[in-house]
Amino acid sequence: MRRRARVFLVGSVAVLLATPAVALSVTSAAPASGTTATSMCEQHPYMCTDTARHKNYEGQYSGHDEPAVAFYSNTPGSGNQATYPLTLPRDSAVAPTNDATGGTWNFQLHPAFWFGMILCDNQSSPEFTNAPCTPNSDKNIFDSPDPRAPDWIGHHPGSAFMEMQFYPPGWTGWPAGVSCTATQWCAALNVDSLNISDLTGAENNPDCLAKVSDEPVNFAFITKSGVAHAPASPLENSPLTSNQPGLTFNPATDMVMNPGDRVTVDMHDTAAGLTISLNDHTSGVSGSMTASTANGFAQVVFDPTAKTCKELPYAFHPQFSTSGPHTRAEWTAHSLNVSYSDEIGHFEYCNKVGVAGNCKSGGSATDPTRDADDHACFRASASLLVPINGCLDTDVDFDGPTYHNVWPGTGADPTRTAEPVRFTSPTFKHGTQYSQVAFETDLVNLERAFGYCTNDTLSACTVPPKGVDFYPMFTSGKSPSGGCEWREGGPAVPGAKNTFGGSATSEFGSVVATFYPIGPRATQVFYENFQRVLPNNPCQQ
Repeated sequence: MRRRARVFLVGSVAVLLATPAVALSVTSAAPASGTTATSMCEQHPYMCTDTARHKNYEGQYSGHDEPAVAFYSNTPGSGNQATYPLTLPRDSAVAPTNDATGGTWNFQLHPAFWFGMILCDNQSSPEFTNAPCTPNSDKNIFDSPDPRAPDWIGHHPGSAFMEMQFYPPGWTGWPAGVSCTATQWCAALNVDSLNISDLTGAENNPDCLAKVSDEPVNFAFITKSGVAHAPASPLENSPLTSNQPGLTFNPATDMVMNPGDRVTVDMHDTAAGLTISLNDHTSGVSGSMTASTANGFAQVVFDPTAKTCKELPYAFHPQFSTSGPHTRAEWTAHSLNVSYSDEIGHFEYCNKVGVAGNCKSGGSATDPTRDADDHACFRASASLLVPINGCLDTDVDFDGPTYHNVWPGTGADPTRTAEPVRFTSPTFKHGTQYSQVAFETDLVNLERAFGYCTNDTLSACTVPPKGVDFYPMFTSGKSPSGGCEWREGGPAVPGAKNTFGGSATSEFGSVVATFYPIGPRATQVFYENFQRVLPNNPCQQ
């Protein structure tokens, strides 16, 4: 799959019009019973933002599969605040079994789903300048492909991507696994940055690479008091420098929610930093987290020549005032700002787990062969509730349960399927609606990685991939409050009024080109995503 990029000259400016192929190599992570000297993103392959490079600092493929809905508005305030009513899904009445004949639970479909927003971080890519980023401003929009333009993307202010993540109950426990408790959901504020200069190709210093990789992560569980139970900073939660105290769930301080609970997710900026508030209307419990220096949030200093990795206390604030196709981070695979996304394709059955966390023998009847992507595996004994083996690395050959007809709305036995994630389109500024939505998935990356298509055969990239049973999609229908809500699953989710063509194929549209800087005066086109932009927002509260 390796190929040489074609170079076209535009005046004195080189613009590359093909993306380098992605080598098929997968990461590994420690099983629940062990530790390893790898970055947090490698230990938690489902937790970090997908980058345009799709490789960790060791050169291994590290992409993610993330079907998403983006929300657009050119009204000021739409890019730095958003409120979503959410209903957390219940699991099926029938529990999963190791032979895949039982039910399919949320931890098998998505180890995390999240609500996103772009934040300022002047130590993050593209590393054009370390000047402070002025938050909440559309002056930060640099989205021209022309290196001669004043708003060339290579001169974009540094960006971080925030994922307000929710984690399902029932399987392996944090910090190595995916569940906080046996029966309840939990949530965390997750801020990802990228310490790579896209203008010079320089990565951060070796000490930072070893401790936090090129993609440092700030992480803090949502707590009932709003005070982080441990510092959120990347170095504090590095596997090489600590016991990852911030990643260890603390039942005394951290918020939990029951399946079926109705929760309002509110994101807004404050003087101290972006604040996430969760209000559980069913239980009456509330929690919050602010990306503040008081909660230990910090930026990793980009200094390729340094001998020691350093970080600075940093309050993360939203980067933009509005949300649209041009309010994007310069380094992420997705082109999203205000958005919902699901992190899918991170569970595969395994009959026998080895001591190093690799699958040693087969899987289920639908996935009987041990594959090259069966890593980050856990034995049934590590589970908090459902005693099954499983692997969490990226499912690059699409043979895990995510890609079968086991989602709600696929015609599967409803006693064996989980409920859909249900959420409304966000509002801002006292109930103002977003005017447009876009469907987007970065599935193109995985299809290229496994050879389903190449840059020369993009028409072979399909949703779902050829030979794959199913790909989750979004439908809309009436919410209990009388408005409209989104549901994730198949087209036959009960109450679906709009199926956007009736399939993931029609919903996610066609392959689109996304450009990135790759040198001091060069722009490269990458094929990252399927995307379909609607002319309106068909699902308003």
